This record gives sequence, structure tokens and C-alpha cells, in this order.
Amino acid sequence: MAASSRIWASRAASFLRLSRPSSASASPSSFFFCYRSFSSVVKDLMYADSHEWVKVDGSLGTVGITDHAQDHLGDVVYVELPEVGATVKQGASFGAVESVKATSDINSPVSGKVVEVNEELGSSPGLVNASPYENGWIIKVEMTDQGELKSLMDSDKYTKFCEEEDSKH
Repeated sequence: MAASSRIWASRAASFLRLSRPSSASASPSSFFFCYRSFSSVVKDLMYADSHEWVKVDGSLGTVGITDHAQDHLGDVVYVELPEVGATVKQGASFGAVESVKATSDINSPVSGKVVEVNEELGSSPGLVNASPYENGWIIKVEMTDQGELKSLMDSDKYTKFCEEEDSKH
């Protein structure tokens, strides 16, 4: 494939939100069959209006940024993580995500104590893009006030929130 064709294909893929296979041995024709779907929302999570999610398991909350957020940020190149043992407060910043486009604060959707951080993000920050709801989680929090969950959105409300927000731009 000529260099000019690869540049054109790369620009088209970026516009159409297509992903190039990570394997160097992948054939050029496989390029167009790796479609990256548009932003997704997971049913069993709770969402903040600042585009963070929390998965609740008893008093433990796993926190990350949404697919919508990572999609708007672009390729994530660095994730600033808090220390284990740090206290986080609902709505307050606990770290940052740096992408090729911008740096954005990460706000905690719940209050509590950080009991684990995703150390893999230090060497593989792109996990936030590739798997925002699974491998790209950011912190785990021992929640101190489960009543705060009432102020978060379920998946249906968050989907509508994103649609309304995007229609304004």
C-alpha cells in the first residue's frame, strides 16, 4: 500500500471512527473490518454528569471514565492516579486524564477511601480508550455514603444526558 493511500486511509478511519488492527502483520484489507462502535453505556453502572461511572459491589465502588468521555478526549496518553489510602469526595477531582487533545480532571462519583488503583494505566493508559468499562477502570473506593448514589444517573438517564449535551455542540 502506497504511503499516500495509508495516510488517506488513516484520515478516513479517524473520521469514521475505525480502528486499525494493532498487529503489524494484519493485512491492509482487514483495516476496514475493525469498526469501532460509537459511545456505549453499560446498564448496571451509575453515572455522574461529569462523565465518570461507578460500579457498586456492596460498599466497594469501581470508578472510571465513560466511553463518551474517552471518545471526546481522543487517545489517552497519561492517567494521573491518586495514592491508595487517599480520601475522595463526590464531585471533587482525584486525578486527571491527559490525551492528545486535552487534559481533563477526573471527578469521583462517590465519597470514600481509595483502596486500589489500576497500576496498569501507568504503562498502558490507552486501556481507558480500548476498554473504559473493564480494563480501563481507574480506582476502587470503599464508599462512605451509599446515599450519594441517589444523585447519580442510571444508564437510561445518562444516555439521554449525553444525547442532549451532544445536540448543543
